[in-house]
Amino acid sequence: MEDRLSKAEIRKDAVQEIFESGVTTVGEVASIITTAVKDVAYAIGGFATDAFEIRDGVRRASQRIDDEPSGS
Repeated sequence: MEDRLSKAEIRKDAVQEIFESGVTTVGEVASIITTAVKDVAYAIGGFATDAFEIRDGVRRASQRIDDEPSGS
C-alpha cells in the first residue's frame, strides 16, 4: 500500500513552512534593528562625551585668559 499525502495536508505543510520562514525572518530583522539601535545609542553617547570634554576645555581656557594680568 502506497502512502500518499492529501492536497489539504500538502497545503498545510506549505503554509507551516512559510509561517516558520516568516517568523525566522522577523526574528533576524528584529535582531539587526536592535543591534543598530544599540550602536546608534553608543555613537551618540560618545559624541555627547566629546562635546562635554570640549566644552570643559573651552571653559578652562577661558578662565586662564580671564586670570591673566591685563598688561600681556
